[in-house]
Amino acid sequence: MQTLFPTSVSDRALRSMFAARKEVFVDLLKWDLPILEGRYEIDQFDTSDAEYLIVAASNDRHRASARLLPTERPHLLDTVFPHLCTGPIPTGPSTREITRFCLDRHQRSAERREARNTLISALVDYALEQQIDAYTGVANLDWFEQVLNFGWECSALGRPILGATGWLTALHIRIDQDTPARLCARGIYRPVGAPDASPLRPLHLEFAA
Repeated sequence: MQTLFPTSVSDRALRSMFAARKEVFVDLLKWDLPILEGRYEIDQFDTSDAEYLIVAASNDRHRASARLLPTERPHLLDTVFPHLCTGPIPTGPSTREITRFCLDRHQRSAERREARNTLISALVDYALEQQIDAYTGVANLDWFEQVLNFGWECSALGRPILGATGWLTALHIRIDQDTPARLCARGIYRPVGAPDASPLRPLHLEFAA
């Protein structure tokens, strides 16, 4: 398996991701989000500043995805959820915010786990390649507990606060050269090209506004 970081936008992959986001965040979780053409969940942060990691099957079907936002520009934590941080919001050129972490609904439990692990591995690989040393994000408490148990250095940026979608917390994840080994010890990380690596394909795409 090769990790693909194309410089051009794959329209089909992006459309599949936006459709999957609608199915998860609007149809399933009932978040109040804008919908484009009745099919795609796209908000004010889906601009040319956004980057995406998309895990696709061999037929290009969406399996998992995440949006990365530069923290030197407006992003969810500083624009919508600054109250979740008790101290300064981590920002800078080596910090990205992970948003819209999406696992496709049309998967069995084992498939979802494989897609999740592939996406997390891609996030780590991308960070190390791009000299990103930290990720931030907002998560509900259940998801935050899972993220904590993945093995990387993760901590809360403040106390949980009850919001419209439940209890939320801001998080900070430190990425360094030891992160792959920590996640590998928990059965999460699989290096690209390893005999037991996932056959799924991580794609790095940018948004054409």
